[in-house]
Amino acid sequence: MTKFYTTKGDDGYTGLLGEGRVPKNDRKMEAIGALDEANACLGVARSICQPEAEKQTLLHIQRDLYYLMSEVASTPETAERFRKIDAERVSWLEEKTDRLSELVEVPKEFIIPGDIYSAAVVDHARTVVRRAERRLADLYFAGELENIQLLRYINRLSSYCFVLEIFLHKEDGAGKISLAKERKSG
Repeated sequence: MTKFYTTKGDDGYTGLLGEGRVPKNDRKMEAIGALDEANACLGVARSICQPEAEKQTLLHIQRDLYYLMSEVASTPETAERFRKIDAERVSWLEEKTDRLSELVEVPKEFIIPGDIYSAAVVDHARTVVRRAERRLADLYFAGELENIQLLRYINRLSSYCFVLEIFLHKEDGAGKISLAKERKSG
């Protein structure tokens, strides 16, 4: 029988990808936790997203997030070995965002989530992605993360989620998006 626990973390510490252990509340672990949550939220979004092209894009993004987490979990000595997120991956995500943005009109007001379930799930994922971005920025400004492409990628991911939310409103056919500022009729 395979055991699904090791007991190595019972002391409140966890291992890095390389030599060393850190407390589970270390800023690297906080960033990895936020990225893991973002990945889970994007998985829920992918499970209910209807357009097949966007399901596939979300799957690729989820894989990228695992690469991103690996690099964050690495030590300075092993970081290069885990580096998969680069300017090319950022460009790929920009292309996906641009493609969707050509199909929608961005509202001039803040969107209030909840009109369409799939769009609300994507909006929730966007907020978790933004938290992950703050955690990565914390690492970067503390000198614990050198690959600026990780920050660029996660920043573009929040933009992709925003445009996907609007796109899902359009695709659902509802057309109506609740906005923070109510439009006056008549």
